[in-house]
Amino acid sequence: MGLVSWLIALPLLTAAAVVAVPARRRRMIRWIAALGTGAHLVLTAVTTVLFWQAAGPDMTAMEGALHTKLYLVEKVPWFESLGIQYFVGVDGISVSMVILTSIIIFTGVLASWDVESRTKEFFVLLLTLVTGVFGVFLSFDLFLFFMFYELAVLPMYLLIGIWGTGPKEYAAMKLTLMLLVGSAFVLVGFLAVYHASGLRTFDLIALGHAEYAHGFQKWAFPMIFVGFGVIGALYPLHTWSPDGHSSAPTAVSMLHAGVLMKLGGYGAIRIAVYLLPDGAKVWGLLFMALTTVNILYGSFAAIMQKDLKYFTAYSSVSHCGFVLFGVASLNFMGLKGAVIQMFSHGIMTGLFFGLIGMVYGRTHTRMIPEMGGLGKVMPWLATAFYIGGLASLGLPGLSGFVAESHVFLGGFFGNPWIDAAVARTLTVIATLSIVVTAVYVLRGLATVFQGPITNPHFEHLTDATWPERISTGLLVTVLVVVGLAPWPFIALIKGSLMPLLNRVYQ
Repeated sequence: MGLVSWLIALPLLTAAAVVAVPARRRRMIRWIAALGTGAHLVLTAVTTVLFWQAAGPDMTAMEGALHTKLYLVEKVPWFESLGIQYFVGVDGISVSMVILTSIIIFTGVLASWDVESRTKEFFVLLLTLVTGVFGVFLSFDLFLFFMFYELAVLPMYLLIGIWGTGPKEYAAMKLTLMLLVGSAFVLVGFLAVYHASGLRTFDLIALGHAEYAHGFQKWAFPMIFVGFGVIGALYPLHTWSPDGHSSAPTAVSMLHAGVLMKLGGYGAIRIAVYLLPDGAKVWGLLFMALTTVNILYGSFAAIMQKDLKYFTAYSSVSHCGFVLFGVASLNFMGLKGAVIQMFSHGIMTGLFFGLIGMVYGRTHTRMIPEMGGLGKVMPWLATAFYIGGLASLGLPGLSGFVAESHVFLGGFFGNPWIDAAVARTLTVIATLSIVVTAVYVLRGLATVFQGPITNPHFEHLTDATWPERISTGLLVTVLVVVGLAPWPFIALIKGSLMPLLNRVYQ
């Protein structure tokens, strides 16, 4: 078994190790989950280094390529008569998403250190879910991709329905049903591409060499894009997301917003735009307009929220709109911004939901008006909250600025198949969300952490524990490092975006 397969298998093996431990040994279960996800971080670092060594000499050559080049490839025939195989590998985009997922699951385990109810089952389902996420980011066979995609989605129902809060059964059912509808669109699109190619294969790279009729692309592209758009919170198909976020336990919210929603942007880039570039040109204006609504709607809805989780959930709807807006721009700056935004928002929102869980565990409330002055008793958590908030409003020096500036520049330079004045108007409208974001972030954080302590009970609260400090410290460090030195990250994804862009412009 190769290195890439170990990236998929290690979380599943960790889950199996947790299964073998008696349920009463909660401390051991937590340590197994932490050590397994920590080992995955190390394995991810090794994979990144090996990818750089292999891909470095090819970076210049990829500028004129029409097809994605993969590294550390593993292929094993599966159902040969149907053209299905176990086909995994990495390129720059998938490596960046694996790094994101590995960081979020490790910090999510640390943020879940105090889970007492059915601890064993919780970590097994959490690790199973993340196995599916890694499989999606590393699969280059559409059948295998879809199988892992469903594995990433389905455990959410149990994780929210059992360990969630509030109307958790409703939220779990709504999330599951809407994501399954999106999956149905994706599946129809995959099968259509399979038959239209005439190659009888689900091999994504081979399918990229096929010629697809313009009429076919006009209906197949929106089928796949909308299917992935559901999980990416595309307006108006986003309504499952705030309810799911608000009811999910901490680690699940971190994975849900930090990683799972990124499957939408990743699928739109990796499959919809790559295989069906003519369809992307035809539908670019509609999706750019919808994502502009996404960005503004999420921002204005966040202003109205009193619950910290709903506050962050609607902020995520807005920030995920940046990802799909960058994809719809169909130029290098916008696509680059979309990938950076996936990574940046994943780290940022993972930090937010982790911090919300830590604050709630101490105050037993998520209602913003009921809190105040918490910065005096929780300086570590308050500082981390402010850094995450400043990243979300695009402060220079943090990763959010790098991502959003690329997306807005991509929109302003414009999709060549959209009238330039229209594209720039939509971009200017979307840019106004920065002002709205600054209002709700700064006002919300000031209410929670500044001023006098509003509840005598809060005077005796404690600051972050060591597992919480490690978790939040790692996430804050990534936001700062990517914000101050984004060039290695940009270089990581550039070689993988050029073939996709060349296919659109050929």
